Amino acid sequence: MHELTLVFSHPDFYVLNKPAGAPMHANEQQASVVHQLGQQLQQQLWPVHRLDTPTSGALLVARNQAAAATLSGLFAERQIHKYYLAVAAGKPSKKQGLICGDMDKVRRGNWRLLRTQNNPARTRFISHALKPGYRYYVLKPSTGKTHQLRVALKSLGTPICGDQRYGGEAAQHLHLHAWQLQFCYQQQQFSITAPWPEYEHFLDLPPQPDLGLLISAT
Repeated sequence: MHELTLVFSHPDFYVLNKPAGAPMHANEQQASVVHQLGQQLQQQLWPVHRLDTPTSGALLVARNQAAAATLSGLFAERQIHKYYLAVAAGKPSKKQGLICGDMDKVRRGNWRLLRTQNNPARTRFISHALKPGYRYYVLKPSTGKTHQLRVALKSLGTPICGDQRYGGEAAQHLHLHAWQLQFCYQQQQFSITAPWPEYEHFLDLPPQPDLGLLISAT
C-alpha cells in the first residue's frame, strides 16, 4: 500500500497525486490505486483515465457514477488538457514541436512510433536545458495511447531517465510526472497541479517549469 495524497477535492471528484509504482489495475502485491484511495477515504470511487504504473502525478477520480460518465466523456472528447514533465539525458533530434505517428506494438509489451498517420498518437512538447547533459520536457499529449510519452521521447533519441523498457539512462524512478490538468466542469474552469516527487533529476527542475506556447497548442 502507498501513502496517498489528494491535491484537490470537489464534491464530484478528487485529484490524487499518484505515487510511482501504484498500479491502475490490481496485481498480486497490491490493490488498484483507486481501490486503495477508496479504502483510505471510506468511499466508492470511479477511475476516469489512467497513468502507467511507474508514472507519478495528477490522477482524476470520480466520486459518483454521473461524474464518472461526464469526466470520462471530457477525456474522450479531448477536453481535458494534460501537461507532463520528464527529464532525459542527451540531445534530442528537435527541441520543441509536434511528435505524431501511429503506435505499433512490438515485443514484450513495448511500442514503437511509426511514420504512418492512420490513427496517430499526438504529443506537443517543449524542452529546456536543465544541467549539463540533461534537458527537461513539458509534454502535452492530445491522445492517450499506451506508453505514448515514453515512446515519443525515445523517438527523439532521448528516452526518459529511469525508463529501462525504452533504453533510458539508469535511475531509481521513471522521471515522468503528470504535472497539471486543465478542464471545464459544470461551467467552472479548473487548473490543478500535482507537485513532482523528489527524484534525483527532478530536484533540479525550476519552481515553475516553462510551458512556452503549449498552453495555446492543440
